[in-house]
Amino acid sequence: MTAERVLTPTPTAYRWRWAALAALLLGEAMNLLDATIVQVAAPAIHADLGGSVSDIQWFTTAYTLPFAVLLITGGRLGDIAGRKRLFVIGVTGFMLASAACAVAPSVGLLIGFRVVQGAAAAVIIPQTIGLIKAMFAGPEMSKALGTIGPVMGLAAVCGPVLGGVLTHADLFGSSWRAAFLVNVPVSLVVLALSPRLLENRAPKRPTLDLTGTLLAVAGIGLVVRPLIGADLSALSGWSWGSIAAGLCLMAVFAVHQRRVAAAGRSPLVEPSLFAHRGFPAALLTSMSFFAVTNGLMTVIVLQLQLGLGADVLKAGLTLAPWSVGLAVASWIAGAHLVKRYGRRMMSLGLVALLVGVLSAIAVYHAADPTSYPALLLFALGVVGLGVGLFSPAFFTIALKPLRPQEIGSAAGLLNAVQQLGATLGVAILGSVYLGEARVGDGASALRAVQVALWGAVVLVGVSLLTSRMMGDEADGGLA
Repeated sequence: MTAERVLTPTPTAYRWRWAALAALLLGEAMNLLDATIVQVAAPAIHADLGGSVSDIQWFTTAYTLPFAVLLITGGRLGDIAGRKRLFVIGVTGFMLASAACAVAPSVGLLIGFRVVQGAAAAVIIPQTIGLIKAMFAGPEMSKALGTIGPVMGLAAVCGPVLGGVLTHADLFGSSWRAAFLVNVPVSLVVLALSPRLLENRAPKRPTLDLTGTLLAVAGIGLVVRPLIGADLSALSGWSWGSIAAGLCLMAVFAVHQRRVAAAGRSPLVEPSLFAHRGFPAALLTSMSFFAVTNGLMTVIVLQLQLGLGADVLKAGLTLAPWSVGLAVASWIAGAHLVKRYGRRMMSLGLVALLVGVLSAIAVYHAADPTSYPALLLFALGVVGLGVGLFSPAFFTIALKPLRPQEIGSAAGLLNAVQQLGATLGVAILGSVYLGEARVGDGASALRAVQVALWGAVVLVGVSLLTSRMMGDEADGGLA
């Protein structure tokens, strides 16, 4: 494994490295905030701009899908052209796309600008770890890397509530547009601090696998497109044909990756990762788990705003127990429990998530179609605890058996699959809900949310099954 090519820091640059770290953390947090803020604001966007109700799903998936499929390519571009340069380009693109979303006059343009946002996020996020390693060494590097988790936890807590507050406040008549405008001042702060970053790139430039990228984009797009806004119990022949074509392209993608690696070039996905018995199971676990969490959040927001008629502020505050539970459990698990109990924390987290989802089903089963289900707050708090207990253990165990030179590629692939799972969760569970609910019919909305939540139960079961295939670390801790 070759060393990174890093410019030697000057004394001034050394003193400013913590300000540079703040720029990186703000860049990461901004992307997480955007995804959760827009999920809460999406029904309000639909109410204002009109269009098909399935467009609510597209407001999220138009962001997460390009984010997922371009993430690894974004990291590769940083290796080639310089991570600082790509980070600045990505933040600039994200800021301009956010401003364009805020003034979008139609659904089609908004969805198009969301695609640009997702592509910009795929350029920003992969640069963070490399730039931190360029600026810090020894214990300070560990300390700097350790700040990422708490900042992301804080962003997860603030996102849903901030989405509700910004949209409900209707500042200067902005309504939902404030959910995008908030990215502009944050981006300006990041850009103001970015000159303090040190340029950093790989000493041996990898090649870009453009063919692999196009195959991945086309294959995943063909699978996801017919799932959004569809009646999943009665997909058309065209829909099945699209899904089959997408799966075929993904098979071609897998063959292409092996050929690229055999030729000594840089594949988009490192085939050696799949020599580790547990890594494919980790990818499946990541996809199903994040499909649950993102799909579940979408369904809860849809039920509250479309089914119950609650305003966007109430929807955002309803998700607060989930966010707080996630942050608290993630901190405790990451700091204390994972080292001692290992993979058992994954199982405990998934069981807690299952209990939370089943509790939500029970709440909705007993709920009045016209009344706010206050007990849902407890159920969502349990969901958050489950997510927080699972996540630190999952990423620790997924990366533990890999060789040092494989960690970067594996982390990028896990992140990409996480975003793909989020896309599929919003597409599938959102479509289940929208397919069952009828506008103005509270009883059908209650039935719809229960059916969608049973779908989430199935996905949690898949996560429990695949997580058991990730290795044998469960028998002990990771200390």
